[in-house]
Amino acid sequence: MGMFGKPANMEQEMKKVESEAISSIIDKSMIITGEITFKGKARIDGTINGNIEGEHLILSETGKVNGDINVTSFNCYGILEGNVTANLLTARKNCSIHGKLEATSLTVEPGASIQGEIRAAAKDSAPVSKPQDPPVKINAK
Repeated sequence: MGMFGKPANMEQEMKKVESEAISSIIDKSMIITGEITFKGKARIDGTINGNIEGEHLILSETGKVNGDINVTSFNCYGILEGNVTANLLTARKNCSIHGKLEATSLTVEPGASIQGEIRAAAKDSAPVSKPQDPPVKINAK
């Protein structure tokens, strides 16, 4: 794995996730309050009030989550009010995320709205105090 860019297997991982069949769908007429844990790939078209833990999550355009999400991959087209921890996080163009994001690989499409703290970094990389990576400073002139 090179120092820069995504690890080579990240692309394969993404392709594998996309080709996998969706095993659970929460319909848009559904409102669920409580914790959700799932295996495989789940798509949420409805509203969840509670935390979600699982493997591959798709939050569709009609989907809304009020709670924290902890998944392997998160593909967000809808609205999330809460924090996300994911290996692969994709914020699609009309999605809205309000919370803290922590992702090994983060893709944000133009038009996605994200409010909150973002940490995108390979988890198992060298310690935080790497001299070759000075902290990024953005100065508005």
